[in-house]
Amino acid sequence: MPSFEVRPFRRSDRDQLTDLVNAHAGAVVPGMGTSVAALLASLQRQPGEAITDPWVAERATLVADQQNRVVGAAHLLRYFGDERAGRAYRGVGEISWLVFWPEAPSGNPHWTDATEAAEALITECLRQLDQWGVISQGADGALPVFGVYGVPQQWPHIRALYQRAGFRHTGHTEIVYLARVGDLSRPAAPLDGLAAARSVGMNGTRISAVLGEEAVGYIEVETREEGERLSRNGGWADVGNLTVAERYRRRGIATWLLGQAADWLALAQVDRLLDYAYLAGTDAMGRDYADYREFLCAAGFRELTRTARGWTRSKGG
Repeated sequence: MPSFEVRPFRRSDRDQLTDLVNAHAGAVVPGMGTSVAALLASLQRQPGEAITDPWVAERATLVADQQNRVVGAAHLLRYFGDERAGRAYRGVGEISWLVFWPEAPSGNPHWTDATEAAEALITECLRQLDQWGVISQGADGALPVFGVYGVPQQWPHIRALYQRAGFRHTGHTEIVYLARVGDLSRPAAPLDGLAAARSVGMNGTRISAVLGEEAVGYIEVETREEGERLSRNGGWADVGNLTVAERYRRRGIATWLLGQAADWLALAQVDRLLDYAYLAGTDAMGRDYADYREFLCAAGFRELTRTARGWTRSKGG
């Protein structure tokens, strides 16, 4: 039986932990990964989560060490139980992410299966959540990389481990899409007098479709080259918002906006664009996600993964 221990993360674990995280990220989004420095910073805080990160009261990172090799790891969060956190988060504890090596070559005594170590790891995670006295327990797979969250299809070993530990998928399923910026069409303006105007948006650069004095739609795109925090991954962006006023829909404006965004991103040497859609339901404006998914596929996006968000566990299993 392989010997292992579950213990707190040490700085000397950083290289092996980065390899483990990047292996899981790269199975979901091609070439995706993080640097050692970015990973270490993410264990202390998540500056990109400007709303929820300040609500975190405690953090803990655990690793499963098997034969002097990091074969599994998990990052845990406890949110404040009072007005310092949003109402839905108060007193909540969660496994923000958990990863482990699912396989090992047969017959190699120095590289053994990590399943037992992973079971011990999640047992220790649950013990920590219980020790914190949280009122509810959740789990996710929100790695400190771009486009990887929930429990993607490519992680059946994580899904199975969560389920064995008593977690159930109680949330929704999202589809992550990818397009090459160079493959996106650049159609002519579908309406006479339609012009593009750039401004600062809520989620990146906003490109508005302006007709006369009226903005009839807009797209927001955010580039994801953030220096040392994503040093491996220049050339990525995602769609933060894409909307067209109801009376102007189905007239080619959304496709035109996407082409305008593609031109702008190409100037910044961004060549890959991500977007997201729920598998079912409607968005905040009442639009059916099925229609948006159809639009993305017609525009040149391909499906990368389906990821299950929202895993919960009753206290005591």
